[in-house]
Amino acid sequence: MSTPKTALILSAHAADFVWRCGGAIALHAEMGYEVTVACMSFGERGESAKLWKEGKSLDEVKAIRRAEAEAAAEVLGVHRLECFDLGDYPLALERDDKMRLVDLIRKVQPAWMMSHSQYDPYNTDHMYMTQVALEARMVAQAWGHNPGQKVLGAPQLYLFEPHQTEQMGWKPDTFLDITPVWEKKRAAMEHMNGQAHLWEFYTRVAQQRANHFKRNSGGQSGGRDCKYAEGFQSIFPRTVDEL
Repeated sequence: MSTPKTALILSAHAADFVWRCGGAIALHAEMGYEVTVACMSFGERGESAKLWKEGKSLDEVKAIRRAEAEAAAEVLGVHRLECFDLGDYPLALERDDKMRLVDLIRKVQPAWMMSHSQYDPYNTDHMYMTQVALEARMVAQAWGHNPGQKVLGAPQLYLFEPHQTEQMGWKPDTFLDITPVWEKKRAAMEHMNGQAHLWEFYTRVAQQRANHFKRNSGGQSGGRDCKYAEGFQSIFPRTVDEL
């Protein structure tokens, strides 16, 4: 049997992977990829306002958010959900936490990785996560780090769409048609009850990116139809045999 392809999503908070790349996860899971999602926190302090307004305690909020993330991951076909539980607002990784992430990257050996935009003044946890992702990717490639382990190759790091795109300097260069798995993404979003106000917002984002997919695949001159899409920005040059 051939070894399955793998992918790794690095998510600052428990819901980020659902809103921003749930379609990519579900689509590639259906292709046979083993997609690992690593959540650094549950978003318990900064992204759970509804639960705090209901009078929940910190432990209750974390438990609810974990359950939501697990349910969403199951719908999307996530192979492994790794919850680091490092706290948020602010998110901060110590050296041991970063080495744990490096170990995970080497274990997964992803064909590609995803994380947040490199700039986000509204939520610095997001851009910090991507800084850590780049650092961990670099260490995982180093032959002198834990010699004897299999080193990482050069997986692309895609940056998924931030919440207020125009303020983030995020410029997509890749659009992915997620129409075939849209119902899975929508169902996963509806598991995130702590942020129900975002269900319709990210539905509209997917519809808008579908328009961009159609335009860039040929538009009215034979462009492929698409109802829902996700956009991504790649960090590194891509090496290809054909365009």
